[in-house]
Amino acid sequence: MARPHEDTRPSHKQIAAELRALILSGDMAPASKVPSVRDLITKYGVVNQTIQRALKLLKDEQLLVGKAGAGVFVSGTTQQVIDPASYMPPSPEGAPYSWITESAKRKRQASTALLDVTENEPPAQVAEVFGLGKDSTAVLRCHLTLLDGEPAELVHSYYPADIAHGTALVHRRPIKGGAAALLAEMGNPPKNAVDRVSVRVPTPEEVRLLELPEDVPVLRTFRIVTTDTGLPIEVSVMVKAGHLYELQYRVFHQP
Repeated sequence: MARPHEDTRPSHKQIAAELRALILSGDMAPASKVPSVRDLITKYGVVNQTIQRALKLLKDEQLLVGKAGAGVFVSGTTQQVIDPASYMPPSPEGAPYSWITESAKRKRQASTALLDVTENEPPAQVAEVFGLGKDSTAVLRCHLTLLDGEPAELVHSYYPADIAHGTALVHRRPIKGGAAALLAEMGNPPKNAVDRVSVRVPTPEEVRLLELPEDVPVLRTFRIVTTDTGLPIEVSVMVKAGHLYELQYRVFHQP
């Protein structure tokens, strides 16, 4: 008979994992008080230091907050729900990038910081989408999005060189209204998108730029944007903290 797989993580990480699951499921509601350290010691059969280490992990992840003399509470907000479809349509002429306007609807102040614009050989996944051969290049625009001044998402957006050349896509400055609006002006309006979502361990760059705490996985969205004729005009790799965001998709039945 096969031996059951054992969780070999340290006790404080196992306890943090159980509490995290309760928080993210809503069973420990925002602003609710966490059981006392004494109660947690009794429940899990561990020493005080183990409970304190577990609670620190969740405080570092912004899921718990300590209040002097009152105890430890679930943060007022836990995961932010992101609806990718709301960011797809190009911004109206003269309007800010949709990330900013959509965030404002949730009473969050959003901004973007352009980190780099380069032209080089793209990753294999991107090259496959664009149908590029070896040594072919694509234009990369890398930026960091922020919510209320805190890093939210690291985005690497790739564009076919023949579409990007001679346009603002190759300039190292923000594009008014965002790339989607520019592509529409160029005669390549984004119409459809396919997302591939995965979870993985963050790279050192992602830990640094997203200011991630210890052992937090990231949500990775690989998005292919096409015109109404199916022409791929943009591929974006979007990475965000897995414990702070969840993605919401709508699925429609087609008879």
